[in-house]
Amino acid sequence: MKYTEEHDWLRVEGDIVVVGITEHATEQLGDVVFVELPEPGTLVSRGDEIVVIESVKAASEISAMYDGEIVAVNEALVEAPSLVNEDPTGAAWFFKIKLADMAVLDALMDEAAYKDMIA
Repeated sequence: MKYTEEHDWLRVEGDIVVVGITEHATEQLGDVVFVELPEPGTLVSRGDEIVVIESVKAASEISAMYDGEIVAVNEALVEAPSLVNEDPTGAAWFFKIKLADMAVLDALMDEAAYKDMIA
């Protein structure tokens, strides 16, 4: 997996990237009570807001780091937003995206670098 400074994780599955938020992010947010996801087929550009996350403590979002197309979303999070707290790096992925350029992932942190950042 790769990690961002915004506490997102990215897992490459072939030519698709699965995106979620880290356990550290869920601890900072507290209990997640609402998730708003994009529609599959949505084209996103760097900086676009993709996901809205609301918790008992705060509201947050996942913004596009790169250009691409949303190819799938995790509808289970809409029905059960608490899944984000229960399994942030597994069942609680937010969306899958086909990036315009996979090489952009090379600049992201690996797990060791991310752990150093949050230490």
